[in-house]
Amino acid sequence: MNNNQAIPFNKENFKLIFSKEFALVIIISIPSAIVAEFFSIPLAWFLGPMLATSIASLFGLNIKMPKLVLSVTLILLGLYIGNYIDKNLFSQMHQWAWTSVIMLIYIIISVLIVSKYLQKFSKYERKTSIFSAAPGALGPLMILAENEKKTDLSQVATSHLIRLIIIITVFPFVVDSFYSGENLKITEEVTKNQNIIDLVFLTISSIVLILFLDKLKIPAALLSGTLIASGVLQIAEIATYKLPENIIDYCLLILGSSVGCRFANKTFSEIARNTWHSFIATFLLVILGFIAALAASLIIDKNFFTLILSYCPGGIYEVAVIAIFFNLDPEFVSFHHIIRLLMILFIVPLILKIIEKKSLI
Repeated sequence: MNNNQAIPFNKENFKLIFSKEFALVIIISIPSAIVAEFFSIPLAWFLGPMLATSIASLFGLNIKMPKLVLSVTLILLGLYIGNYIDKNLFSQMHQWAWTSVIMLIYIIISVLIVSKYLQKFSKYERKTSIFSAAPGALGPLMILAENEKKTDLSQVATSHLIRLIIIITVFPFVVDSFYSGENLKITEEVTKNQNIIDLVFLTISSIVLILFLDKLKIPAALLSGTLIASGVLQIAEIATYKLPENIIDYCLLILGSSVGCRFANKTFSEIARNTWHSFIATFLLVILGFIAALAASLIIDKNFFTLILSYCPGGIYEVAVIAIFFNLDPEFVSFHHIIRLLMILFIVPLILKIIEKKSLI
């Protein structure tokens, strides 16, 4: 039974959907989202559940997010981002090659600088510091780190999780305070007279491509598979379907809760030990990302908040929902985070190999 499949169709995951652990997630998440919305907190249906489930996990409450529920949610997220894709996308993509080069430079510099900081001031082992310094890709990096000696997996995971919490808690408030744009509104008229067969076709096509990419071990297969399938079909006008706007609230709630559930088996003392240095590492990565966004702004005409979000060291799916919520070119942001993920999985092992050859480990 492989629970690492992109879409885990197995008995264990189906049972978990009807479990007490998942019921507790929903019971905690919905009221926290409503409270956050009452206090006008940006991204309320994400931040409320995330903070509530994080606290519950740290206090030892047994809560779990079924992988199958998360997979379905990420497919819906990909289909929703497909709402933004149109024929004008291809006219912009030649510029994205240059912004991808900037991403490559950003990742290399980030890993080198932040890993040095973690080694010198937090006394991380060299390999642990390199895995911890990567701006994203926690899941795939953990798989790589398991095969590396002298790597503290708990430190790597905790560093990334603290950074994720900082990024996705702070960024919505920053964007909400300084960005004056409006969210994309998919009107009722647009969604009313649609063909449900198109939605079924988009969904089946996405699942087939996801399973194919997953078989090839392509990371982020859920998002990239859905984006490619729905994008191609909608641009070619073979199948077009605009998901209703309120579907994003469900996606926000599940994604926020899933972040909180990752703190299961973590302790307050473990978090406290890593918080300060993770905060500094996050600050360095954000500054470097800001510089990368400035460089990108010289070669592409995009809203600066879109560029900042594209180079921020957050999780691919979590950043995607921020882009959707604030209508900050979700397809552009998602593309760059998928590229970032692929680059990290190439660069980190390469850096480790170079260091080993120089006998520095």
